[in-house]
Amino acid sequence: MSEKISAEKPLFQERVYHLGIKPGEIPHYVLLPGDPKRVDIVASLLSNPREIAYVRQYKTIVGTYKGVEVAATSTGIGCPATEIAVIELYYVGARTLIRVGSTGSLHENVKIGDLVISLGAVRLDGASRNYARIEYPAVADLEVTLALIKAADSLGYRYHVGITASSDSFYAGQERKIDGFLPRHMEGLINELKQLKVLNFEMEASTLFVLSRILGLRAGAVCVVFANRVTNEFISPEEKKSAEKAVCHVGCEAVKILKEWDDEKAKGNRLPYLR
Repeated sequence: MSEKISAEKPLFQERVYHLGIKPGEIPHYVLLPGDPKRVDIVASLLSNPREIAYVRQYKTIVGTYKGVEVAATSTGIGCPATEIAVIELYYVGARTLIRVGSTGSLHENVKIGDLVISLGAVRLDGASRNYARIEYPAVADLEVTLALIKAADSLGYRYHVGITASSDSFYAGQERKIDGFLPRHMEGLINELKQLKVLNFEMEASTLFVLSRILGLRAGAVCVVFANRVTNEFISPEEKKSAEKAVCHVGCEAVKILKEWDDEKAKGNRLPYLR
């Protein structure tokens, strides 16, 4: 007789249902690209990368970056898919999550190929509302954010730090017209967000931040600009390759920095940014 599987928390031979991972297979530090192909870019920066699982859009690899073990799991597109990834990674032992994604700029000076490090996110998604009322803030972890800033700065990449807007919709939800059609309630959204000094649009950070706070995880996000909504530019295929490698490089370097800080904390020492 086959083993009874719980509908509340489905596991197959201890492996979580969607990601196909079991506890002990990944380290505490996990990068979260959206695109499974970007997982391969992370792998190219690691020593001894190996694939752990690939189920639907969720591809997971583990390797070593400058002596620190790190995993990467693709989330697919949008907050609903991110919700699944965050919860199942939590179940198997992840404790620090860093989104390494792509984004659209809402300001002329935030240019194609620049990086945006999110302090927090405007919750234009639906998934996070299942967990907390809309007044609950979607805020990145301070240490992860500082590590991302230090990583981007030390590696010499151009970056911006500020508020992100996360939407479940790529088209109407980001004020893109479809054959001239745009719902009236979406008209003027970009201009409103610009006036609020929101830097960028993307589709995952708000749920990542809210869920991570609830679950006691550290989370941050760094995204590379693929589109500028003010100048109406989109990244070229040639630029895209180097841009994706840059954002993955910053994510890996931030993990190394966080591991150093975590080791210092374990010794009872003050961290560099407190000295």
